[in-house]
Amino acid sequence: MPNFGEGNLFPPKNHSIFHEKTLLPLLLAALMLAHGTAGAWGFFGHRTITQIAVYELPTSMQAFYYRHMAEIVRLSTSPDERRNTDPTEAPKHFIDIDHYSESDPFGRMPRNYDKAVEKFSADTIKKYGTVPWTVLETQNNLTEAFRMRDTVSIIRYSAELSHYVGDAFVPLHTTVNYDGQLTDQKGLHSLWESQLPERFINGYNLVGEPAKYVKDPLAAIWGVLQESFGFVGETFDRATKIEKTMKPDVRFTFTHRNGKTSRRYSDAFADAYDKSVGGMVNYRLKGAPTMISSLWLTAWQDGGKPNLNELMTPSKISKEEKEKLSNELAAWKNKTLSQNQLLLAQQKPKKVEVVDEIKSAKDMADTPDEAAAPTPVSTPTEPVPAVDKLKVKTKGKDGTEKIKQKGGVPK
Repeated sequence: MPNFGEGNLFPPKNHSIFHEKTLLPLLLAALMLAHGTAGAWGFFGHRTITQIAVYELPTSMQAFYYRHMAEIVRLSTSPDERRNTDPTEAPKHFIDIDHYSESDPFGRMPRNYDKAVEKFSADTIKKYGTVPWTVLETQNNLTEAFRMRDTVSIIRYSAELSHYVGDAFVPLHTTVNYDGQLTDQKGLHSLWESQLPERFINGYNLVGEPAKYVKDPLAAIWGVLQESFGFVGETFDRATKIEKTMKPDVRFTFTHRNGKTSRRYSDAFADAYDKSVGGMVNYRLKGAPTMISSLWLTAWQDGGKPNLNELMTPSKISKEEKEKLSNELAAWKNKTLSQNQLLLAQQKPKKVEVVDEIKSAKDMADTPDEAAAPTPVSTPTEPVPAVDKLKVKTKGKDGTEKIKQKGGVPK
């Protein structure tokens, strides 16, 4: 059992995050309106988790996932990116389980979505989060994508499943006090899931367990959420302990942008907080890839175990890809992945230059002014990287297979 810094190991599951027994309902309702603005793990954390999940897959799946790893990693943050434009997205990332009961929330909440709606109403379930059922729905979508041999959908749902499962591993995604806003600790959410991993990743152990088949994905994700909720009390209490000895002018930093002042926890506070809860953050970050890779494996098996090599062009990874994967796996097992700058989340995305449009002779003749324009001095440019064509197999109504070639991974 891991040691999460000072004090006890695992916090008691029924630990209350509030010093008072009750909350003002109107205040709580008002605060819930802002819930959609709190993210999970940050882009760095989500993309790191997704990359590690690829390393934990069996060889029958790893070549395919490694070929498309950069795109899956990039798309793993898409759910967060669309939260501001899709009003239905925010509730999919959390479940404020302590809204339903402080003493026995998991005992009161039915695991089945229809039964939960019947007991609490659809509006209430939506308001306080649907992440366990979102995980199950995305898992089912991925299973169907494997069954249809649909490469584009496999990539998409693998990325999105990684995101939602990753969210479930964050304690602050299981409580109404998701950002410390009810205990005068606003900003704790970003500190826990973004500031600490980005600052201390070099000291984290990212080596988890290999993927295993999950018989009951819904029960598994509820188990993850119950364990996450078990850490909530210590998440706040250990911050409170530091706050009592660190003055506000040291505890916070302030930034001014567009006429607004925002506050965040300082690096000095992050350093002190990491000594107290850093092991907990590492533990949750390390556990997420194992669950994600296991659910990918489960979807693949339940989808008929398609030969993923047949969905790649070329159908086998190259010698260069094998060597690159081997080096990354070795660094991962030796706990030097981040030190060697091999995490995709550490790397700046390369700009892909747009190829000039080629017009026909007729089109060129219709635009004499453009043709007469002076030719600019050319400068050396990097070659445009090749994009792997995707082979998508689908079945028609008569049972015959149709094969389509798509130009690349979806952007």
